[in-house]
Amino acid sequence: MAGGNLELFKFGFYVMFPIGSMYYFGSPDFFENYVKNLKFWPDEEKTNRPPVEREDIKSALEELKKDRLARKAAREAREQQQ
Repeated sequence: MAGGNLELFKFGFYVMFPIGSMYYFGSPDFFENYVKNLKFWPDEEKTNRPPVEREDIKSALEELKKDRLARKAAREAREQQQ
């Protein structure tokens, strides 16, 4: 008869474990103490903001083009020295 009691215990565990974990992790106290205080995302001021206005986009593209040409010139100068 020990097998029947074991099966009854396993069935009770399989049913009550998910219910207990949902009760514990789904409670408002758990949310207030552990989840609400998490700071996952960076502050809004520290994030990268792409330009929105037409003039800002053009100036950003010009800066990128200047940087790319400067890197290309430096690379060509190194290749000529070798």
